[in-house]
Amino acid sequence: MKFSGTQSYVATDDLKLAVNAAITLEKPLLVKGEPGTGKTMLAEQLAESFGVKLITWHIKSTTKAHQGLYEYDAVSRLRDSQLNSDKVHDVRNYINKGKLWEAFEADERVILLIDEVDKADIEFPNDLLQEIDKMEFYVYETNETIKAKHRPIIIITSNNEKELPDAFLRRCFFHYIAFPDRNTLQKIVDVHYPDISQSLVSEALDVFFDVRQIPGLKKKPSTSELVDWIKLLMADNIGEEILRERDVTKAIPPLAGALIKNEQDVMLLERLAFMSRRKR
Repeated sequence: MKFSGTQSYVATDDLKLAVNAAITLEKPLLVKGEPGTGKTMLAEQLAESFGVKLITWHIKSTTKAHQGLYEYDAVSRLRDSQLNSDKVHDVRNYINKGKLWEAFEADERVILLIDEVDKADIEFPNDLLQEIDKMEFYVYETNETIKAKHRPIIIITSNNEKELPDAFLRRCFFHYIAFPDRNTLQKIVDVHYPDISQSLVSEALDVFFDVRQIPGLKKKPSTSELVDWIKLLMADNIGEEILRERDVTKAIPPLAGALIKNEQDVMLLERLAFMSRRKR
């Protein structure tokens, strides 16, 4: 299985190399990068490219590792026992399978996405070490070991919100998705909007990179936000001439709500505009 990108996903050569290396080594691929650089979409496109099922485990701050294996619903079993239900005699009726169990018991190789692993508690990655390494886990309630029928291709994403344990990192193949350069962004826009005016794209990219380079910006606009912004420019018939003739004393580009996502950055742009007006 070799990944070479898809028609709707522009994968750089180093990213394709990382994906294929992880598959060859049979190790999880740990992908880091700015939010909006396509980390989650990578798993989706990988599943599409190989024609296999994608199983997604979205991690939250409250997520525990055992939830990816299974959860035993003791409360429901106690309630059913009080009601003299026949279900109570089979503990399997109260085992809720997690995403890892689902991936392990699949009849064909699947893609397992563990999305935003750094959102969970610091112990979360360590609690999954053996299961990811050995591709099996033990179910105490039923006294059985669940082994993977086919080793899934595991994609783990992180936004770098916290450091991951060394023991966990040793078991992964690591790749950092650098922010795309101008040529790559051009290709990404062309994939989404194949009939777009190239002069509009050129001017939009000029504005986009100008905004990203503003010192002190709390959240720089991402690739996905650029794609959304260009869609709005086309929908509102805002041509390249408007972007080309932008007034530096206004500072905030048209439809900036697609690019600027917090009030601190809006206030920063407004201050820059005020300073530009005073200099005039």
